[in-house]
Amino acid sequence: MTLRSLRDAVSSNWPLWVPAAGLAALWRHPAGADTIALALTGAILVGCILAAVHHGEVVAHRVGEPFGTLILAGAVTIIEASLILSMMLSGSANPALPRDTVFAAIMLILNGVVGGCLLVGGIRHGEQRFVLEGVNAALCVLAAMATLVLVLPGMTSGAEAHRYTAPQLIFAAIVSTLLYATFVFVQTVRHRDYFLPEGVDALAGDAHAAPPSACWAAVSLGFLLVALVGVVHLAKMLAKPLEAAIAAALLPRALVGVAIAALVLAPESLAALRAARRNRLQTSLNLALGSALATIGLTIPTVATASLVMGWPLSLGLDGKSTTLLALSLGVAILSFGTGRTTILQGAVHLVLLAAYIFTMVFP
Repeated sequence: MTLRSLRDAVSSNWPLWVPAAGLAALWRHPAGADTIALALTGAILVGCILAAVHHGEVVAHRVGEPFGTLILAGAVTIIEASLILSMMLSGSANPALPRDTVFAAIMLILNGVVGGCLLVGGIRHGEQRFVLEGVNAALCVLAAMATLVLVLPGMTSGAEAHRYTAPQLIFAAIVSTLLYATFVFVQTVRHRDYFLPEGVDALAGDAHAAPPSACWAAVSLGFLLVALVGVVHLAKMLAKPLEAAIAAALLPRALVGVAIAALVLAPESLAALRAARRNRLQTSLNLALGSALATIGLTIPTVATASLVMGWPLSLGLDGKSTTLLALSLGVAILSFGTGRTTILQGAVHLVLLAAYIFTMVFP
């Protein structure tokens, strides 16, 4: 085998060998905080996340809708919840970590991913269109869940500051799950046409390749589980070094949540940007807003259950500054998508809001 053929084999089969490398890395814990070992572990962690999403897409493409959407969303949620729970199990005892991660995911999606898609698509295609009913449905559910989970805890009576009592937390978890399940039903069964791009036949080809065989789907399912195991353990290995690095740089602890959210959302973000560049804004918005809904509708109930079982304190309520930014982001999103058309102007506004979120976090 020549060097070129070996390189091609390695690059084409990365979803298979990266999860194996993740398992192998579990036997070399970077206890000495060696910079090279930490960097290598972080690179393998990112690779395992990308491999997990890849295999989740393969399985989803095989089983079709609505089960494909549930499998892929479940895989991404396991990644996010695993990262959060691993850091909480590491002994850092940060009750605000789930809140910071979920809020960061919403802000990164509503302003970063959406803003980037509108800007990239607007620069290349001028004005872009989408199905208004589907986006309005997603924003309606997102506004309700974000308010119930992130805003209301700081305003309820009988609870500690920014915290739900146990019955209130159970109620919020149940409501979030029900809202997300209803949205998935509407998206994949009852009103599926609301979320299909106009001229869906034009998307045949590279957008909808032939489904993989049952054997290959089974292989992908196995490697999906292997990749998720690697994600959980590698994240636990890197939890303390990450928090120590942020603390040493005198940066706010909320940046840990931003790092987790950015890591988890990276694959969906890249896919959304590629779709917008190809003038498929509806696909971009389905990916972006669907990720935001899954972040609340699946991650929060998981973390809430762990909090109740393990007795961890869980602080969900946002402060006044963050509540203002959340309300502004949701309001701008509603206005941006109010006509069914977008230009680079809306993209620029969303990106400015993202910059304001990061800036006011670093310089409060």
